[in-house]
Amino acid sequence: MNLLFFCPRWGSEHLSWNDFFAKVKHAGYDGVEMSLPEDEAEGKIISDGLREHQLRFIGQHWETTDSDLDVHAEAFARRLRRLANAQPLFINTQTGKDHFTFAQNESLISLAATLAKQTGIPIVHETHRGKFSFASHITKQYLEALPSLRLTLDVSHWCTVAETFLHDQPEALALAIGRTDHIHARVGFTQGPQVNDPQAPEWKEALDFHLSCWDRVVEDKKRRGVNTVTITPEFGAPPYLPLHPYTLTPLADQWASNVFMMELLKKRYQEF
Repeated sequence: MNLLFFCPRWGSEHLSWNDFFAKVKHAGYDGVEMSLPEDEAEGKIISDGLREHQLRFIGQHWETTDSDLDVHAEAFARRLRRLANAQPLFINTQTGKDHFTFAQNESLISLAATLAKQTGIPIVHETHRGKFSFASHITKQYLEALPSLRLTLDVSHWCTVAETFLHDQPEALALAIGRTDHIHARVGFTQGPQVNDPQAPEWKEALDFHLSCWDRVVEDKKRRGVNTVTITPEFGAPPYLPLHPYTLTPLADQWASNVFMMELLKKRYQEF
């Protein structure tokens, strides 16, 4: 099985594009997952840098937040088209709003499907708080109603919303795992979407739960004959990354946590 690991731009915005791409390549990633700026000149710098460093690209959409559906849909389509024009492997989108109706969110999912068909770029929808997919039991309703809906699984959000490791929602979790195309490998817990350090022994239960979910995704892909698995370790910058009070110094190293997760999963899945 071909494992591809992608580095988030999140947390490295202080680096120039060239320095960021060089650091990503040196760490052993296969590519980057990120949004793109509106500025065309900066976009060319990015595309040239990706080519120079031989890095693959996953487009990431998260910016659309307007509560007016018409305004929201226009911005959503514009951003997805911009990402598709850059010819990513696929686009991962945080879609809709948790307070939109089912029909409103479904219209945005349908819009994404239309754009994917027009551009030839697959679009998958990330499980994320604040979006249509904010909770496992809610996402289950969309998956049941929309057979073509595909996910980026970030199960850390669902643990936080449910305040459990989803032991009481096995059907919803199983359905989502079977519809997952991409993994966001961040470890959350029942009171937050990110543990401070995934290597710390006190987070073993949380890490083991997330590993079990990712194992099931990889096993499902292998069973279906899917030869490539894409994973983005996505431990985030503050405020996801907890800080000491007063000094505001990080409790852990974001970059190190993501590299640790990549190396752990490379070793774990090398025989798949």
